[in-house]
Amino acid sequence: MELKRVVVTGIGAVTPIGNNAPAYWEGLVNGVNGAADITRFDSSKFKSRFACEVKNFDPLAYFDRKEVRKYDLYALFGIVAADEALADSGLLDGNTDRDEVGVIWSSGIGGLITFFEEVSAFAKGDGTPRFNPFFIPKMIADITAGHISIKHGLRGPNFATVSACASSANSLVDAFNYIRLGKAVAFVAGGSEASINEAGVGGFNAMHALSTRNDDPATGSRPFDKDRDGFVIGEGGGGVILEELEHARARGAKIYAEVAGAGLSADANHITSPHPEGLGALLSMKRALQDAGMQLTDIDHINTHGTSTPLGDIAESKAISSLFGELAPKISINSTKSMTGHLLGGAGVIESIATLLAVQNNIVPPTINHFTDDPEIDNTLDFTFHKARHRQVNAALTNTFGFGGHNVSIIFKKFVP
Repeated sequence: MELKRVVVTGIGAVTPIGNNAPAYWEGLVNGVNGAADITRFDSSKFKSRFACEVKNFDPLAYFDRKEVRKYDLYALFGIVAADEALADSGLLDGNTDRDEVGVIWSSGIGGLITFFEEVSAFAKGDGTPRFNPFFIPKMIADITAGHISIKHGLRGPNFATVSACASSANSLVDAFNYIRLGKAVAFVAGGSEASINEAGVGGFNAMHALSTRNDDPATGSRPFDKDRDGFVIGEGGGGVILEELEHARARGAKIYAEVAGAGLSADANHITSPHPEGLGALLSMKRALQDAGMQLTDIDHINTHGTSTPLGDIAESKAISSLFGELAPKISINSTKSMTGHLLGGAGVIESIATLLAVQNNIVPPTINHFTDDPEIDNTLDFTFHKARHRQVNAALTNTFGFGGHNVSIIFKKFVP
């Protein structure tokens, strides 16, 4: 069968460097740093005492007080980002059949704040179970997809994808595939995460996954730098409206970019460490190119997973060098996690938004916080250090990887009617 073309017609974001999509993009282009000391809890006894928190987010600006009590913070971030994306797209302003619009919304962890608070309260009590009746609905990772569907009356396919830090990238790929197979005309796709609490930070500290550069939080996330020591945990979320091209055309929608293809793979190596040669990353990028029917020469920009972990950055850079060969130095590579930190399950979608906006605007945001080259990384690669790059970006690839060896690569290209 002939696959349908899929385009992006709306975006929304709540991030550590901007609480809507335009502010997020402006922050990226200007190299704004989202890292600072943790304010959500007393982190004085923790190995990592800083994070990339969302700033100045007031739920009461979007929800009434009664509603707020029903949602975990990850769901609040998600609903706000999805609402922005829908408003931006104008998808529901006309005669769109809401039976044909689905929601795929992800979280790598779900309502960790709610889980921790409820279990802590029980542990401190006398053993009598006094749990909030919203405990389970607030905690489960699929509930934001349900909330978005209910709020807007969207009756298409509705579920969550969970693949750790690759979760929201998987949501975009699933939505892309459903649409091009003719199973729906549009999707609200994305993900959100809110894990900056004692359990989240303590758990990742126990794994030695987080930066402990407490004396200088602003430079904690330093992808591809010799002295990187782990990622900086972030929070927030993003939403993307993916739509079948002819449906978008018929209603006169603005189009940001076209989804060209996607590739998935597994490292089959280790629960937390990447394949040392980046084999899984190479396979997902290669499969995305094959799916898109594109050549190595077609890629102008790669938004890397680039977490600032000692092993991960080496493996991904090896995969890029191996796949693209002599073409690799001509590609503008970056890691926007140097600014936003790592949004875990929300990372894939906000980085996809950054990638498709790079295609639309011919601007590659920078990788900040680079001080010393790492001899184990191919330093002929152009990591777009320090300042944004204005260049022609016809097609760009974004990588997202997750614990368990889950790898996702997505290609966005300029829309050509």
